[in-house]
Amino acid sequence: MTPGKLKPTKNFVPKNIFLALLSGLLLYNCDQKKPESTAGHQSPIRIVGMMRNVMMKGELAGTLNLDTISNKEHLYGMGPVEFLSGEILIWDGTSYVSAVTSDTSMRVTNNFNVKAPFFAYAQITNWKEYVLPDSVHSMKQLESFLYQSFKDAEQPFFFKLTGSIDHASIHVVNLPAGRKVRSREDAHEGKRSYTLVDKPAEVLGFFSTGHQTIFTHHDSFLHMHLITTDKKWMGHLDELIINPQKISLLIP
Repeated sequence: MTPGKLKPTKNFVPKNIFLALLSGLLLYNCDQKKPESTAGHQSPIRIVGMMRNVMMKGELAGTLNLDTISNKEHLYGMGPVEFLSGEILIWDGTSYVSAVTSDTSMRVTNNFNVKAPFFAYAQITNWKEYVLPDSVHSMKQLESFLYQSFKDAEQPFFFKLTGSIDHASIHVVNLPAGRKVRSREDAHEGKRSYTLVDKPAEVLGFFSTGHQTIFTHHDSFLHMHLITTDKKWMGHLDELIINPQKISLLIP
């Protein structure tokens, strides 16, 4: 909040009271500008870097070292590893990093010492559960439901899905070292896709109607990462089939 101009009045305000009020306003403004302060149940989502700069300009180096995020309590976030060598998911203060080991396997580790070329993160302390309609079974239907429910939201927000998924396809980027990137096809060279069936899982999603090519693809309002509850599989979510009776939707 930015205070308006102080207007003169006929009533005299003692100098010491005026200075106290002014100091309070200045302190309030300073608090509002702290990037990692928690306002209410969710701090503002911070987005570092841009998807389009990675995919269209080949800016693959890390713009954020996750270790530099000072307050990791109740932290959530996601993005790719620099040079497109893996995927990152931060879930309630724990950072998971996945890397391809073969066409049918991956390695998932706990690691904050990693950099991302673009990344979104926020601190979230409380979540509210929403009931998914019986008509929501796919990612497209989920996107439509969120759009109809929250299309007027002025700020992007994270959401969670928890429960048992019927079917999911996730990928892990795995760009060969030294490759140049100038398109989405270039960026996905070497990526590996994995199919998951009847798995307990957790999904962190990002929804925004104003971040296409910044943090979502040009044809979507969603960016989602999935991790199985056994922590053996984690990646960028491409396809999802669910039974809404077996899934909980949570929003800050």
